[in-house]
Amino acid sequence: MKILITGGAGYIGSVVTADLVDAGNEVVVYDNLSSGNEGAVPKGARLIIGELSDRELLGSVIRDYNIGGVMHFAAFIEAGESMKVPEKFFRNNTANTLTLLETMLECGVSRLVFSSTAALYGNPKRTPIEEDDALNPTNAYGESKLLVERMFVWFHRIHGLRYASLRYFNAAGAAGQRGEDHSPESHLIPIVLQVALGQRKSVSIYGTDYPTRDGTCIRDYIHVSDLSSAHLLAFNRLGRDTEPERLIYNVGSGRGFSVREVITVAADVTGQRIQVEECPRRPGDPPVLVASSDRIRGELHWEPQFVKLEDIIGSAWSWRQQHPRGYKEDG
Repeated sequence: MKILITGGAGYIGSVVTADLVDAGNEVVVYDNLSSGNEGAVPKGARLIIGELSDRELLGSVIRDYNIGGVMHFAAFIEAGESMKVPEKFFRNNTANTLTLLETMLECGVSRLVFSSTAALYGNPKRTPIEEDDALNPTNAYGESKLLVERMFVWFHRIHGLRYASLRYFNAAGAAGQRGEDHSPESHLIPIVLQVALGQRKSVSIYGTDYPTRDGTCIRDYIHVSDLSSAHLLAFNRLGRDTEPERLIYNVGSGRGFSVREVITVAADVTGQRIQVEECPRRPGDPPVLVASSDRIRGELHWEPQFVKLEDIIGSAWSWRQQHPRGYKEDG
């Protein structure tokens, strides 16, 4: 199978690419490198640098490499930024995905796995969240992804799109030589580890008065390797003609950790004191997001291998110690 990975030079996309290559697949990575890293693309995968909005280039890649399926990771992901410049997210995450869908349709490709998000649920009425719960995003990032999922429904109904949407929230950890490296960095665990390395003075806690056990937001952290295995299982399931053509799955550990708890565990793992700075809430941050993964466990027999937060942070810490400047030249 020849598979196109949009955003395959990014954090999650590169890990999925590596696992696909290891499984014997031919993989083409399509990325503009705006937030991805060329060094994250594994040997054995071909990298095409291009914009998802470039329909001509995208179509030629799909045709020239005889692509049989797509995994779509190319998106802006910062929820806080989406509440300042929502147009950026709707243009890239939503409109560019429509371009991808139209191009797939023109090229006769109907198999797609989508990197979605638990941000679709907004402020959930119950925890853990199940796939059939109400979708009501509280930020433009979540809305941009929800619009994509709504497009999928119609492309499935009218054009026969076979798709899987995997909804997850906080990917974390490192997989071998691939770790989390954004510029600028805005995710909690890598920021905490930068503090531990002396690269930052402190980590900011945005909001200490949420209705949670310690006043800080609670999130479900899932190791990037476990996310990758879920994508591969879903992609393979879509390849069976006798199986459903439309799959919706939450992917998470089913356990929630607060911002303060993550900082405490990181301090234990690194052996370093983590200085914190308490800041006001950010617009659009739900107090609690924890997903039930019962459906994907039951239907695809998916089981996470990294179930302890200490192990997740430990893998990220090992990678960061080996790559203190991320994918930039160490030193």
